[in-house]
Amino acid sequence: MKRALAPTLKYASLIIAAVLVLLPLSVVLFASLKTSEEYSNTGPLTPPENWFNFSNFVTAIDKADMLQGFVNTTIVLAISLTGTILIGTMAAYAVDRFEFRGRKLIMGLFLIATLIPSVTSQVATFQIINGLGLYNTKAALVLLFMGTDIIAIYIFIQFMQSIPVSLDEAALLDGANRWTIYWRIILPLLKPAIATVVIIKGIAIYNEFYLPFLYLQSEPLISTALFRFKGPFGAQWELIAAATIVVIIPTVIAFMFLQKWIYKGLVAGAVK
Repeated sequence: MKRALAPTLKYASLIIAAVLVLLPLSVVLFASLKTSEEYSNTGPLTPPENWFNFSNFVTAIDKADMLQGFVNTTIVLAISLTGTILIGTMAAYAVDRFEFRGRKLIMGLFLIATLIPSVTSQVATFQIINGLGLYNTKAALVLLFMGTDIIAIYIFIQFMQSIPVSLDEAALLDGANRWTIYWRIILPLLKPAIATVVIIKGIAIYNEFYLPFLYLQSEPLISTALFRFKGPFGAQWELIAAATIVVIIPTVIAFMFLQKWIYKGLVAGAVK
């Protein structure tokens, strides 16, 4: 009886999880294909009458200037991720491969920084950004996003511990310096961890609303573009739903191409 019950519970939990994930997405998809009148007169789980009604998508892309939002988001995302990867891998290489005074203190300070809610430092952060003359520029977002969090550093350190130190020693014997070892040996071997950080950090930047809304009000990012359909007299939910589907598609595509690297990066070094 226990043998029969275990598979039943397993598949039942998987079905429930799938329903919980797909149900909200189905509601958003149905709403994006409905007209304003149809959306007002039907329930959220009622399928649309016309499955090929893409007028909401055209209106959403045009009115919210989503193409420009995609361009701005891509610029900020690319520069921020590049800086995050370089800073994170260098920091992880230094912490893992070098013995120096204050090494544990540095890791402790990283942990303390993660415990401080970001909201509590927003006044000081705003004053710094404004004092640097970066307010209302993409550089402000790049500077704020490029700060490498402790999760990224730990992922790099965890994966770097699986790279034999003998590779460094062999390269040193061949006359390579530390920069060459990092750039030619360590960094290429960190591809799974880099892909993991790109997905985790990339999705966080892609979905971030507060920082773009506060520091870049003159130009839309993909997250702030959705806010244009919310006004003082209500919200155009069918247009918001269409815009949301457009926003979700790149994330799903990126995950499909990088999912194997995510799993490798997350479990690398887990048995140590």
